[in-house]
Amino acid sequence: MPMLDMPLSQLKEYQGINPRPVDFDTFWDESLAEMKAIDSQIEWIDADFKAPGVICQHLYFTGAGNVRIHANFARPEKISGKCPGIVWFHGYTGAAPSFLSLLPYAYAGFCIASLDVRGQGGESQDSSSEYGPTVYGHIVNGLHDPDPRKLFFRNVFLDAAQLAGIVMGMDEVDEKRVAAMGGSQGGALTLVCAALEPRIALAAPQYPWLCDYKRVWEMDQACNAYQGLKDYFRRFDPRHEREEEIFTKLGYIDVQYLAPRIRGKVYMGTGLMDNICPPSSQFAAFNRITSEKEVEIYPDFGHEWLPGFDEHVHQMLMKML
Repeated sequence: MPMLDMPLSQLKEYQGINPRPVDFDTFWDESLAEMKAIDSQIEWIDADFKAPGVICQHLYFTGAGNVRIHANFARPEKISGKCPGIVWFHGYTGAAPSFLSLLPYAYAGFCIASLDVRGQGGESQDSSSEYGPTVYGHIVNGLHDPDPRKLFFRNVFLDAAQLAGIVMGMDEVDEKRVAAMGGSQGGALTLVCAALEPRIALAAPQYPWLCDYKRVWEMDQACNAYQGLKDYFRRFDPRHEREEEIFTKLGYIDVQYLAPRIRGKVYMGTGLMDNICPPSSQFAAFNRITSEKEVEIYPDFGHEWLPGFDEHVHQMLMKML
């Protein structure tokens, strides 16, 4: 079988090589405390999009850094008792899945919210005020700043958890039956959401991004969504004199180190020919999950549609009803 990465037997044992900051847990405990102290100032606005039997709304809330975050939201018009919920996260540079995409879940009986990641293709605001240049890509946004709280994805991770908490807090939603899902960046945020909001019952990520940065760089895969890593070193540390420091700082936003916080079931899909989010980087996170978990392997597939995976996720979600 052709291989892009290490053999599957090694992938299942791989533990990652990116350095972990010594104060990682304190960093995220304090960040969560900051998030929970935010006045979310939740606002609901009816959407122009209409569908019979479903209520479609724009959800706005105030996130970390005092910016307004947007999500699309849909729910059944008539609800008896409490519904299960879903939070859905999109891929890098994209925008929240559309109201049309939410309809099958709303018709099935779910309350579902899809997040616009700040600073990307949707309506959410971004008021980054970190020191230094961005170069290219959000991975390195804030890396120049001495304060790791200025890392762009730190606030995005908090947005994901905050949205889940808002959905769980709705009168119509059963907080014990809420799932998270998404692919690539959305896969990373799915795992992050389940880690920072451990009430998430099911996390269904596809080929999660933002894992084990040093492994990606050592594989010479710092391109596409990871291109910022290579550009940052070439411009600001061309001889890699600060390599350990830089990768350690990136460790604050490395999904593999949040993964042990997950308490819900995880069902992950990955292609072994993925040259955008290398399989070993994904397994670095998956192997650190201590809750119930399963991974579907697609040997000939890369960073693309994985046949049957979305249907399997849908069937798992149906069991939540």
